[in-house]
Amino acid sequence: MSSAFDVSDEDESPERELGGQMSFLDHLDEVRRRLIRSILFVFVAFLLCWFASRHIYNFLSVPVRRALAEAQERKVPLGGLTGNEIILPLSSLKEEDTGRYVFAEATKLGSSVIPPGASVLARYGRDSAGQFGLFTDEPLLAGATVIPKGVRLPIDINARPEELPGIDDKLIVNTVLEPFSLYVKVALYAALCLSVPFLLWQIWAFISPGLYKHERTYALPFVFLSSISFIVGAAFAYYVIFPPAARYLLGLGGDFRLYLRATDYFDFIILIMLAMGAIFQMPAITYVLARIGLVTAALLVRVWKTALIVILVAAAVLSPTSDVPNMMLFAAPMIVLYLVSIFVAWVFAKPRVVE
Repeated sequence: MSSAFDVSDEDESPERELGGQMSFLDHLDEVRRRLIRSILFVFVAFLLCWFASRHIYNFLSVPVRRALAEAQERKVPLGGLTGNEIILPLSSLKEEDTGRYVFAEATKLGSSVIPPGASVLARYGRDSAGQFGLFTDEPLLAGATVIPKGVRLPIDINARPEELPGIDDKLIVNTVLEPFSLYVKVALYAALCLSVPFLLWQIWAFISPGLYKHERTYALPFVFLSSISFIVGAAFAYYVIFPPAARYLLGLGGDFRLYLRATDYFDFIILIMLAMGAIFQMPAITYVLARIGLVTAALLVRVWKTALIVILVAAAVLSPTSDVPNMMLFAAPMIVLYLVSIFVAWVFAKPRVVE
């Protein structure tokens, strides 16, 4: 299958306009070339993402770590001597303020490892260079060493409370190789996400010779809109859908000690993000099909009952539970996207013209 941009001026026959006739082996050769290019591109993206895989995973794990910590918290109403006690962020500290600092995770100070849950009296002040920070205000006995007074504690005073780790928000691994395989998987999926524009371009380049010349001009809008839609869909899943779903699911396990495998969680959130990224392609695909003349607003309105059933079935499959609230978290955006697709088809639809 020749490229959409290889049309010469010497042959303007209808067959040439539609990409000419190709044998089955020619089609296979074209598919092979497109696959090789796509695999090479994904491989290069994988190498780049591998070096950032730890940061990518930490970013993806934020919603479940936050939900996991909340699920295992004992919630006690705040009250005290006056009844007006409130919790303030660390950024509200003033110089020479003191308090007891609790280590939320295992921390290495010098040659000593402080276990999670340990505490030390701390003071907010300036170091010898004039930099503000939180410092130990008493010696800390750790293992066979003594950590002296005045050691800087590893905490960002200006961080928002939800950004700081908790004691019970860690995911677990079961084997020695699991962290390595997990980061490989993180890098691979991240590479696939980064490669979406190129992969879409290869798909379009493969099918475009079967289109008329004026229809091939929709390549750039298709790739651009599809890429943006994928990013918006993945972000919607990460920021809107997954946090309440994770809080609900983990909240059901409040009477249990929760140990979540990192690999299981990653497979779960990636499935949701990829699925929503694909679902958000609806308006972009409708735009192209409408411009070509294959889809109209009237057609989409006419089949809305069938589309609704398909949407509900897809939501039931994607939802981690079978309850209605979680299912509607997935079905609602799909219904909205279908309505947007109807509007897109109404605005951009035109009859297919053979040129």
